[in-house]
Amino acid sequence: MKSNSVIVLVVALIAVWLVSESVYIVKETERAVKLRFGEIVEPDIESGLHFKIPFVNTVRKFEARLITMDSRPQAFLTLEAKRLIVDSYIKWRVANVEKYYTATSGDENRANSLLSSRIETNLRNQFGERTLNQVVSGEREELMDQVNQALSLVAQDELGIEIVDIRIKRIDLPTEVSASVYDRMRSERLRLARELRARGMELAEGIRADADRQRTVITANAFSAAEIVRGEGDAQAANIYSNAFSQDAEFYAFMRSLNAYRESFQGGGDVMVLEPKSDFFRYLQNPMGQ
Repeated sequence: MKSNSVIVLVVALIAVWLVSESVYIVKETERAVKLRFGEIVEPDIESGLHFKIPFVNTVRKFEARLITMDSRPQAFLTLEAKRLIVDSYIKWRVANVEKYYTATSGDENRANSLLSSRIETNLRNQFGERTLNQVVSGEREELMDQVNQALSLVAQDELGIEIVDIRIKRIDLPTEVSASVYDRMRSERLRLARELRARGMELAEGIRADADRQRTVITANAFSAAEIVRGEGDAQAANIYSNAFSQDAEFYAFMRSLNAYRESFQGGGDVMVLEPKSDFFRYLQNPMGQ
């Protein structure tokens, strides 16, 4: 009785194991291929629940999402034989599962290695056809588009991989060249700064001289205008005095004498020695001047 229970238990365990080995699940984020003794029998399995024959079929699953490969920095020569250190990355995903498995055995690291060698070759060719200025600024987008197009065709045909994007993260000069380039750029900027400063000082001197000239001209014109106005005023005053004097000469003389008295006697300590019968005291002796 006891032995029968053990046999049933063993059979049940074997059945569970067989069922678990016969069923597999492919997720939405995965691509899969079914093999029979190493030969592909189902190249692109859809996501969901599937069955296989234990010991006969094996299933290999791959990442279906976007994969980013960060390439190691490489040295490339430009058209004028300038050495540059280029750091790039590539985004790719599996497009043809059968071809991808045949070319890489489903190994993502091997796929990255194959892509890295191909992108290195394409970048070296593109850099060799362009100058440093074109690579750094002028034609970088065009360069990356051409590399992307060329590599996409090769990766699709040979590896079953779709290239989504290729970008250059950074372009540097070698360490031994960077210092000399920096010094040369610094010297050039200092020279340009001195030229601009000298040009600015020359321009400032010209502006200052022109301002001084304008100030002198404006002052002279203002002084000339003031003198003209003053002369006209004096002429008008003299004319008024003349008209007033001509109307009553005696009264005008009397007013002048009063002003003279006021000016002479306004100081308390002033002493004057004059003849009492002089013309100065004429109006004091006879207020009406008679």
